[in-house]
Amino acid sequence: MSAHRKNLDGFATSLMLVLCLCWGLQQVAVKLAAPVIGATMQLGLRSGLAAMLVLLLILVKKLPFSLRDKHLMPGIAAGVLFAVEFLCISLGLKYTTASHMSVFLYTAPIFTVLGLHWLIPAERLQSTQWLGILSAFAGVAIAFSSAFSSSQRDVADMLIGDSFGVAAAVLWAATTITIRKSSLSEAEPTTTLFYQLAVGAAILLAFVTLRGESLPTQWDITSIVSLVFQTVVIAFASYLTWFWLMRRYLASRLSVFSFLTPLFGVAAGVILMHDPISPRFALGAILVCGGIVLVNFRRT
Repeated sequence: MSAHRKNLDGFATSLMLVLCLCWGLQQVAVKLAAPVIGATMQLGLRSGLAAMLVLLLILVKKLPFSLRDKHLMPGIAAGVLFAVEFLCISLGLKYTTASHMSVFLYTAPIFTVLGLHWLIPAERLQSTQWLGILSAFAGVAIAFSSAFSSSQRDVADMLIGDSFGVAAAVLWAATTITIRKSSLSEAEPTTTLFYQLAVGAAILLAFVTLRGESLPTQWDITSIVSLVFQTVVIAFASYLTWFWLMRRYLASRLSVFSFLTPLFGVAAGVILMHDPISPRFALGAILVCGGIVLVNFRRT
């Protein structure tokens, strides 16, 4: 397959920059709408609505899809992991800032390469990748320590929220490994995305229903724009675009761009949410991003 994939050209590079910017904005979008509609409800709704858009695309394009083929069970497994990941994100955003969540969530590539190192011989790590992992974990530790500059109550809340962010990253990595190790690696991108979104929506919406949450009776323009952005731009268009790029360009070249996402996320949090950034958190974020770059580095 790699023989048919090419190095990044100007179009792919520009598209990846747009994707990273969108992904960096998604935590801020959730946080902005949270006063009107809870974060878990938002993520459940966006997943359900985006799943319907994917299903419509499958029907219009007549793409292969069946609930009776070999993709069903791994699809459900990936969907469950996807749901719990976003549950952790929604719970974490109640305690920590969007900037913190962006950095901790995008440690996922570190956990992904660790898992693939142990499970798939072809994915063994080189010394450069191990250096990147050490850098990233040192960055996480330093970023965590930034919470201790706040009051005792703020420290507890920030640590809870940051911990949910790391848990979400681990679950994201587990989802990627599940897809990589199962029949989903051969499936149409729309099939994989539909399972993730549909199963995720069912679990998240069931969770908020059991908690007694309901849709707000009054919506403001911020919550409406946020939900549309999350549904159409993030959960539908950006994920399908990512899969499209992965089928046409070298994955190792594309993955290097992932380190830009937490930088965009931190910048968006500071500009739009006025998130405070301590020197220790800034240093930790730099080490995490640098570690992700090293982990994604491949000798040519």
